[in-house]
Amino acid sequence: MSTPIEFSDGGFAFLKGVFPYSQGVVALPGFAIERVRFARPVALAEGFRQIDAYLTARGRPRTAFCACELRSPRPFSFEGFADFNRGYVAVLEEWKLFRDGVNPVARSNVAPVVDPPAEPSFHAFCHTVPGVDPKPTFAVAGSGEWPEGGRFPDDIVARGDTSPEGMRAKAKCVLDTMERRMHGLGGFAWKDATAVQVYSAYALPIDDIAQRAGSALQWNYCRPPIEGLDFEMDLRGLATEHVLR
Repeated sequence: MSTPIEFSDGGFAFLKGVFPYSQGVVALPGFAIERVRFARPVALAEGFRQIDAYLTARGRPRTAFCACELRSPRPFSFEGFADFNRGYVAVLEEWKLFRDGVNPVARSNVAPVVDPPAEPSFHAFCHTVPGVDPKPTFAVAGSGEWPEGGRFPDDIVARGDTSPEGMRAKAKCVLDTMERRMHGLGGFAWKDATAVQVYSAYALPIDDIAQRAGSALQWNYCRPPIEGLDFEMDLRGLATEHVLR
């Protein structure tokens, strides 16, 4: 596991991930991370516009944008996901976030089973503000049961198996990933999480998940962003959250 990389222009540090997103973010000393959820999903281009306006009104630069949660009409094909990511990252590059091939912004992206948006949209975003919380604030990016660095689709855990045994194996893989990322961001543990979001359209091994996540667990009736995946999680440890209506 890598150590957090400081992104001083934004007031946060991040664990290096892949082209579309980092593995997670943590506020630097003197800053805190806040989450803002849209009351309804907002299409990507309009979402970026509204986020820009929100940050400006708060006196924060674009580089304070450190994490987001997206919603898609349906899971992408592997190639379609790559195409989508190129357009998304182009905006981060324009905002001076994506630099030298490295993306500091954490992200999750899932497809609601019921009432999905008509096009890829923002559900929520996180940004930094000056201030100090009693505990450091952090957000861990979404991950499915495809191990980091593995081949797709060959290395998907329990590929195509949505039986109780298959879902248990998928959940263990993703729970372990969440733990590694929390630890890498600053030695965080499940007790530090204020929300643990699980995404799946299939019956879950709730006991296995709750034994780690505890009362912070939230289930979302959504599919992961890529065809072939069946289970995703993200989590955060924040003190302040808002809703934009």
